[in-house]
Amino acid sequence: MTARPDDEAPLVEGLASEHAATSGRDPAARAAELRELIRYHSDRYHRDDAPEIADAEYDALVVELQRLERDHPELATPDSPSQGIGAAPSVQFAPVRHAVRMMSLDNVFSLGEFRSWGERVERLLAAAPGESAGVVVRYACEPKIDGLAVSLRYERGRLVRAATRGDGTTGEDVTANVRTISLIPERLALDPGDVPEIFEIRGEVYLPISAFEELNQRQREAGLRPFANPRNSAAGSLRQKDPSITAARPLAFWAYQVGEVDGGAAGPRGALLVTHTASLELVRRAGLPVNPEARTVDGIETAYGFCRRWQEHRHDLDYEIDGVVAKVDDLALQGALGATAHAPRWAIAYKFPPEERTTLLEEILVSIGRTGRATPYAKLTPVVVAGSTVEYATLHNEDQVREKDVRPLDTVVVRKAGDVIPEVIAAVLARRPASSVPWRFPARCPSCDGPLVRLAGEADTYCVNLECAAQRVQRLAHFSSRQAMDIEGLGEQRVAELVGVGMLADVADIYALSAERLARLEGFGAISAGNLVAAIAASRTRGMSRLLVGLSIRHVGPAVAEALAVRFADLDALAAADETQLGAIDGVGPVIAQSVGVFFAAERNRAVIEKLRAAGVSFASTRFLASSVPELVQTLGGRSVVVTGTLAGFSREEAEAAIAARGGKSPGSISARTAAVVVGAEPGATKTARAEALGIPLLDEAGFVHLLETGEIVRRDARFRR
Repeated sequence: MTARPDDEAPLVEGLASEHAATSGRDPAARAAELRELIRYHSDRYHRDDAPEIADAEYDALVVELQRLERDHPELATPDSPSQGIGAAPSVQFAPVRHAVRMMSLDNVFSLGEFRSWGERVERLLAAAPGESAGVVVRYACEPKIDGLAVSLRYERGRLVRAATRGDGTTGEDVTANVRTISLIPERLALDPGDVPEIFEIRGEVYLPISAFEELNQRQREAGLRPFANPRNSAAGSLRQKDPSITAARPLAFWAYQVGEVDGGAAGPRGALLVTHTASLELVRRAGLPVNPEARTVDGIETAYGFCRRWQEHRHDLDYEIDGVVAKVDDLALQGALGATAHAPRWAIAYKFPPEERTTLLEEILVSIGRTGRATPYAKLTPVVVAGSTVEYATLHNEDQVREKDVRPLDTVVVRKAGDVIPEVIAAVLARRPASSVPWRFPARCPSCDGPLVRLAGEADTYCVNLECAAQRVQRLAHFSSRQAMDIEGLGEQRVAELVGVGMLADVADIYALSAERLARLEGFGAISAGNLVAAIAASRTRGMSRLLVGLSIRHVGPAVAEALAVRFADLDALAAADETQLGAIDGVGPVIAQSVGVFFAAERNRAVIEKLRAAGVSFASTRFLASSVPELVQTLGGRSVVVTGTLAGFSREEAEAAIAARGGKSPGSISARTAAVVVGAEPGATKTARAEALGIPLLDEAGFVHLLETGEIVRRDARFRR
C-alpha cells in the first residue's frame, strides 16, 4: 500500500465531518447521541469482543465528539467517553485494580498529523525548564499490534496475576488463561540481584495470522462458524471461562511497556534504566518477547520514515498491525511532558488507513468466468476502504457464503488489503433485519439460463454450457490480457461490444478483425482501429507459453505454461504428449496433465487451434530446452529460486526457464524454503525485505549465473555491483 500525501484529508476526519454534516442536530443533542453510541460500541469491542462497526467508524465518532466538545466547551463533561479508556470490565471475571493506571494513546490518522505531533512535543520540551530544553528527541517506534492489552504482575520473579486493561483503572483477572500462553514465562529469567520485588509488564496478546487461518480451518471441519478476524479471535480466546479452551488456541504476546516496578532492577542497577528502550531490554532479558521490529530513532523525521515503511509493508508480518506507536524514549523527558486525563503527551499512535469498513450488502449476485465457474459476489453500498471506493466484493463460493452466513440487506464487514480483491469478512448479526432469510445459490446461469452444476468433491459451481455468452467474453478478454497475448486496446468492455455485434465467437476470430470493419463500429475511428489491428498483429509472435495461458486450459496458469514450454518444442508436440509424459513434469502432476489432455482431445478446441495456425499465430516455444540442451546438469535439484527485478542477460521468462531446466523451481513468492533470491534492477522492495528478514541469500546476476552452472550459492550484494 502506498502512503497517502500529507495534505490528503484523513479518512477518519472525513467520516467525522460526514457524520456532523448529515446529523443536522443541535450540538447538545448530537453530543448526547455520540456519547451513547461511543459507550455502546466500546462495550461491544472491549467487553464483548463483538464489534458492530469497523475501527475507522468508531474512531470517527470519537473525533466528532472531541470536535464538538472543543467547539462548545460547555458540552464537555468529566465522564465523557472522549476522556475515557477502553470499557468497564466484564462481570464474568474478578476485577483487578491497576497499581499504575493503564492509559490509552491519542491517535493521529495521517503522516502529516504525526509530524505535527512530533513538532508539538519538541516545542513543549524546548519551553520546559531544566535540561530538557534544546535536547534532540529520540523516539522508540514499533508496529501497533491489533490485539488485546494485558498487564502481567510478577512478584519476586513469579507471575502472580494477569489482567486486561478494562477501563484503565480496573481490568479483568485472566491469570489462569494467560498461564496457558507458552511465550509468557511463569518465572523471570533474571539474575537474583536484578529481579524486582514487583515487576509489572504490559503488552499485547494476539493470534498470529497463520494460527488464525488454521483455527478457522478447524472451525470449518467441525461445521462451526469461522471467526471474523485475528483480533476478535484472540480476545475471545483469552476471555474463556475454561482455560483449556484458551490453551488449545496458539495465542502469542509482545511486551511493549513497563508499569509498576519496585526493588531489584529499580534499585542501584535499575538506575541505569533511564530510557524506554533500556526498560524493554530488561524485559527481554527477563524472558518475555519484545517485538524485533522495534527501533529507536533520532528525531521526528526518522520516526516518520518508520511509519511510512510499515504502512507499505504491514502485510509482510505474520500478525496484524493497524499502525505504529511512537514514544519519547527518555523517561525523564516523558515525565516533563506529562499526560492529559486519558493519554500521555509523550506517545502517539499513528493509525494506518483502515482496511476494514462496514456497509450494507444490497444484493448477492453471481458472475460467470472464462472456465464457466460461477462466483457469488456482493453488491454493496459504496464505501471507501484502504483509500479506494468499493462497490463490489467477492464471496468466493457457495460454501463461503453459507459459512459466513451473509445475506442480502445485512450490514457486513468489508476488507481490502493492499491490492487484494475486496472481500466480505462477516455479517454484523446484531444489525440483521428480522425478516432476513439465508441466501441460496441459483440453479440456473444468470447469463445463458443453462444449468449450474457443482462437481463432486469441489467447492466451485460451473455453468456447463460452452456457448454461454458470459464465458465467451471472459475467455476472449483473458486471451487478450497482459499475462497472455497482451493485446492492448482489447479489454473486457471492448470484447463484449465485438461479441455483441457478432464479430467475435472464439479467440481465433480476433486475428480476422480488420481496420476497415472496426472503423465502421461506434466508438472506433480510423486511428484507434488501426492501433488495435497493429496490436493484434504483434501478438502473433508471443510464443507458446503466452498462448497456453491465453487458451484458458483449466489449471494452466503462467507457471505451468512455462514448465510446459520448457519441455516441448511447440504446441503440436505438447498436444501429442500423453498424460503420463505430462504428469512427470515438475510442477504439472496428474490433475493438470489430465486437464491438458482433455483440452487437446476436444474437437472444438482442435478447430480453434487450426484457425490460429491459419492466422499465422506462432506455436513455437521460445524456451524449449529439454532436447536442445540434453547435457544440462540438474544443479538446482528441486530448490526454489525467486527472481525479482530486471536482469541484463535474461528476460524474466528466460531466467525462470533456466532454473526449471536445471531441476529447480521459480515460484512468485518467498517462503522459508526459498534457497536464494536473484535481485536485478528495480527489485520488489517487499520481496527483498522478506528475504533479508528470513536470512535468505541475495544474488546479483553474476551470482545467479554461478548458481546455474555449479549449484553453489555465493552471497553478493547486487546494490553495490550494479
